[in-house]
This record gives sequence, C-alpha cells and structure tokens, in this order.
Amino acid sequence: MKLLIVEDEEDLAYFIQKGLHRSGYLSDLAKDGEEALYLWETGGYDCIILDLNLPKMDGLEVLKRIRKKDEFVKILILSARTKIEERVEGLDLGANDYLCKPFDFLELEARIRTLLRISYAQRSTLYRCGSLTLNLKSHEVTLQGRPMFFTRKESMILECLFLHQGQVVSQEKLIEQCWDEDTDLFSNALKFHLHSIKKKLEKEDPAHEYIKNVRGRGYMILEMPYETAL
Repeated sequence: MKLLIVEDEEDLAYFIQKGLHRSGYLSDLAKDGEEALYLWETGGYDCIILDLNLPKMDGLEVLKRIRKKDEFVKILILSARTKIEERVEGLDLGANDYLCKPFDFLELEARIRTLLRISYAQRSTLYRCGSLTLNLKSHEVTLQGRPMFFTRKESMILECLFLHQGQVVSQEKLIEQCWDEDTDLFSNALKFHLHSIKKKLEKEDPAHEYIKNVRGRGYMILEMPYETAL
C-alpha cells in the first residue's frame, strides 16, 4: 500500500509517516498543495491523507482538482477545521472520510484500513496467471495450488504486475508503486527482487516463465509465450 501524506507541519508529517511505516505502509510527503498535485500525478497512490490549511494551494482546491481526474483514489481529510459545515463541504467535494485535529493515531490508522478495504472490495480479489494466483484480500500467492512465500517487497512487485497483467510495466512504474520517492531509480534493488521472485517461481515450475523482461521497456506477467501474448 502506498500513501501520500499532505501536511505542511513538518513534525506532524514525519510523526504520521513514521507511524504508518511501522505498520507496513509506504508513503511520500508533500508540504504544500502544488507539491501534492505533482506527486499525485506521478506516484500511483492508494490513499491520500490531506490537510486543508496548505501553502500555495488550499486543500479543498487540491481535492477538487484530483476528483476531476480520479474518482477512485481514497482521500482522507485530516484538518483543524472542525465546523460541521466545513466537514460537510469536504465530503461533498469528494473526500471519503474526514478526521479532525487533534486526533489519535490509532483512529487514523483504523480509518485508513477501512478505506483501503473498501478500495480492494471494489476490485476483483483473485488474479490468475496460469497456475499462479494472487488473492488481493489475503495477499496469498499460490503456484499449482501450493502456497508460496515472498517477502513484503516481492509481494508488492507481484501485485503491481498482476494488476497490469498482459501489459508491460516499466521499471520506473514498479519503483514508484513499490518504493518511496527518495529511491534511486538507477539502483539494482528492483532487479534483485525480481531475480528472487523468478528464482522461486522457477524452482516450483521450471517449465514456465511467468515474468518476462521486455528489453528496453520493462516487465510483464503472462501465462502464455511472450510472442503469443502480444
């Protein structure tokens, strides 16, 4: 899961990010409205935690601009604006939830979990590629009916490939989805994890290449020979 935290109070932003990281979430930080829009357009986030009192562009304007182009990303407003009229306005403009400051971190985390459960309930939950399956709800991967063990990072990469099954996913896209914004795009981390995934799959099913490296373009997951899939 990848989140965008839009908060201009630096200490609070890092507090939220650190807490969510301990719970297994990846997140990026935006300190103003313009940066929030830029990161949203490039980052592929599952949920946005949005403050309203932001420099350069008010949070409600950020919300309106995102909702004009994206009706699916979950948006949770986290704001010191506590009047009922302000909360109603935020929800009417497309926010999925509204939490007032000061807040309890456990409640914030619970609301994020609820939004993400709703998001996944709206998608297909079982993805299949030949004998390889991924259950998005349980995050369980099986091959020929047998459970497979993957690290958290490997599971995130597999999930991204499954969600774009039959399409070539660029290295940049995989890094944006599975790492934070400070990751070096030229590091070998992605190749290392992909090699580990392919090695585990090959060990269980040596006759099938599930992940194809499309030279110069990226990677794809498929259940048929590459030439046939295209």
